[in-house]
Amino acid sequence: MIASTRVAIVLVGVVGLLALGCGGSEATADAATDTPPNADAFIVDVTTSKGVFALEVNPSWAPNGAARFRELVEAGFYNDARFFRVVRGFVVQFGINGTPATNAMWSNRTIPDDPVVRSNTRGYVTFAQSSAPNSRTTQLFVNLGNNARLDGMRFAPFAVVISGMDVVDRLNAEYGEAPDQTQISEQGNAYLNANFPRLDYIVSAQVR
Repeated sequence: MIASTRVAIVLVGVVGLLALGCGGSEATADAATDTPPNADAFIVDVTTSKGVFALEVNPSWAPNGAARFRELVEAGFYNDARFFRVVRGFVVQFGINGTPATNAMWSNRTIPDDPVVRSNTRGYVTFAQSSAPNSRTTQLFVNLGNNARLDGMRFAPFAVVISGMDVVDRLNAEYGEAPDQTQISEQGNAYLNANFPRLDYIVSAQVR
């Protein structure tokens, strides 16, 4: 992932988490429908190489995460970023900028942890982090299954997919967890294009 070991662990071992029962693609994708609208919520449209999905971002769920995400979206940080980790039934992960210099500008700009007030179930979006407290920077994942086991590990959802979950489900999973995150951080999209040329990617992310 990012060169700093402080933010080097993205989710803690996927194998271990799957062994604990994370997964289950039958979970509800439209998770936002069980809560009333929030006046502070905003929508982000994510246009990808497979189509468009929309996120409802709720600052009341995780204010630090929501604010950082909006800051990154408005800075264009996610444009042309690859979905470099896709594990069916578990997560789709992204958030390393394709230009190493741009990525380096943000790699140590951590934000404080938020309390976990929503569960990591299908369709919810959460910042990745290391095992250290207050280690979130730029990487995110969309839960593809019921990953409620992550709730006790400080993974605080701040948004949910409200449309286009079928697009998220179609993102290319052929490479699994093979892309090396340190290499992505150091070499950017040049490394990914040379070694994992069929990865899907974000064309643009915009606040509606």
